Amino acid sequence: MIESEDSVLVQETGAGRFQVRVDTGEHQLTVDEPAAFGGGSSGPNPFDLIEAALGACTLMTMRLYAERKGWSPDRMSVRVTHHKGSPAGRDRFERVLELGDMPEEQRDRLVQIAQRCPVHLLLERGADVSTTVADSALEGGVAEGLHAQLIDALCNEAR
Repeated sequence: MIESEDSVLVQETGAGRFQVRVDTGEHQLTVDEPAAFGGGSSGPNPFDLIEAALGACTLMTMRLYAERKGWSPDRMSVRVTHHKGSPAGRDRFERVLELGDMPEEQRDRLVQIAQRCPVHLLLERGADVSTTVADSALEGGVAEGLHAQLIDALCNEAR
């Protein structure tokens, strides 16, 4: 069982209508909306980050699995597209994998592993979200390596 947790702190920057700074504990990034929608276009929007999380997790999981198998894919890439469902319906993410030149059995196995990356599983099963109001100022983000631990556990299971 994995006993760590990660958190991020998101704060308004005051530099625009939607611009916020995200503090992960190790990194900071700016999130915003496109100018066409009232933002300053100074960073990705929240849906971009979800797409990026799915693509990055997929690629990291496939790379770790391939390394453990002693495979040497020359190049892998992932494109993720988000399709918004109806207000009451489910959204859909389309993921396209570029796996370079490798034997078909390795390609098939990496496609299976992509279906089990932690962010894919989280999106597929959903998550509970709770909300509370803080009594004092919030502290910065905490990075305990939750994602890295999850992909490691997944690859250990998938041997």
